[in-house]
Amino acid sequence: MIHTFALNNMYFAVDGNSGSIHMLDELSFRLLSEMQELVPLESVIGIIRDKEKNGASFSGNPDVKPIAAYSYEEIEEAYNEIKELKEQGLLFTGPQEIEKAVSVNNLPDSIKALCLHVSHDCNLTCEYCFASKGDYKSGRKLMDKDIAFKAVDYLVNNSGNRKNIEIDFFGGEPLLNFTVVKEVVDYGRELENKTGKKFYFTITTNGVLLDDEKIRFINEYMDNVVISIDGRKEIHDSIRRDRSGRGTYDRIVPLVKKLVHDREGKSYYIRGTFTSLNKDFSNDVKHLASLGFREISIEPVVGSGNELFIKDEDVPDILSEYEKFAVEYAKSHREENSFNFYHFNLNLYDGPCIYKKIAACGAGFEYFAVSPEGYLYPCHQFVGQNEFIMGDIFNGINKTKMADNFRQNNILTKEKCKDCWAKLFCSGGCHANAWYSYGDIALPNETACTLQKKRIECAIMIQAAKSISGI
Repeated sequence: MIHTFALNNMYFAVDGNSGSIHMLDELSFRLLSEMQELVPLESVIGIIRDKEKNGASFSGNPDVKPIAAYSYEEIEEAYNEIKELKEQGLLFTGPQEIEKAVSVNNLPDSIKALCLHVSHDCNLTCEYCFASKGDYKSGRKLMDKDIAFKAVDYLVNNSGNRKNIEIDFFGGEPLLNFTVVKEVVDYGRELENKTGKKFYFTITTNGVLLDDEKIRFINEYMDNVVISIDGRKEIHDSIRRDRSGRGTYDRIVPLVKKLVHDREGKSYYIRGTFTSLNKDFSNDVKHLASLGFREISIEPVVGSGNELFIKDEDVPDILSEYEKFAVEYAKSHREENSFNFYHFNLNLYDGPCIYKKIAACGAGFEYFAVSPEGYLYPCHQFVGQNEFIMGDIFNGINKTKMADNFRQNNILTKEKCKDCWAKLFCSGGCHANAWYSYGDIALPNETACTLQKKRIECAIMIQAAKSISGI
């Protein structure tokens, strides 16, 4: 399928089954916008003329030249270029192109990462928290050292031929169990010497408990750190409050600044959340950049049952905000103090392999979350839902049918994804969002899909703008 769009006075086409992206001139764009398969040139011209007679403006732009303003030779030349792209396998490709590239049965079957829920407790009370303010509706508890070590052993023993494996420290707030975090890192380093494996450690924190000791440890041993800040002080403090009801912005920002400064280039990113109450989220991104942070992500909260969640009536404003911000962001990369906004970073030249594009995060077969008791879940967002306990770190996976369902739940099998132009860029969306929205991991959340498609369009435009500017 072909998807065409215009943004920032540039025109694009995406071939959904090959992932090919084309920047077009106005005439080629007009022709291609009327075709989902290559049809005779005269038919395309007739369709455009009929629309113009009925007063339809092209892409909402009344200043675009009518088709009659082009000579037949110009139109024919543009059409032949489209035809040539089809012959090269870059336009109008079928789903067999993806199926030919990779089989679902060939997806990796060893574990690459575990998310250790070292703390089912939190010192904040964020209303949008999927983890029920930290305890996952299972009671406040911390993972003990024996369970944590057993989980590390489970990862090593089930990682197959993988050399690089990952442990993510998660919560709740993992720094509430800092002692176990340190012990796990020490244990992992011991195992590296014995097994030849290489551990990649990450931690996600709200920053409240940071101090000099924790900052030094994180910067020495954590390959990546994710810190939660929602943006402007008034936005952050309206949601991210402690258990006494106090905002946390003033406490965490100086600590996070120190942590990031002392990382000296090691990976990190600031991870915020925007809700239906701050649809002008680009101002939060720019605020975080003004604090000196250069790696930033602001995620929409999608789902249902809470006034903070993005609703259908919010979507047009958010799409407009993404477009407006994308134009600003494209210009900002010409400046010395530019920053990276996670959702606009799309590597068109050296991106993920075809397996990753199809299977996305690998939840439920490559990636598992471990609860404080040692139960295995498909990912951190399913923890606390008893029906998604797939086994435990002592006996392994016993719900093999569920594991197969996750393994087979990808862009080759999801009905809504098969005919979506964005599938090779979003990899089918989040399984947990789908389940919490519709009770089915194979039904992607529609709001999340709509927002993701717009972000992909923005990312493509930004890459083109950077290329034109020689960045």
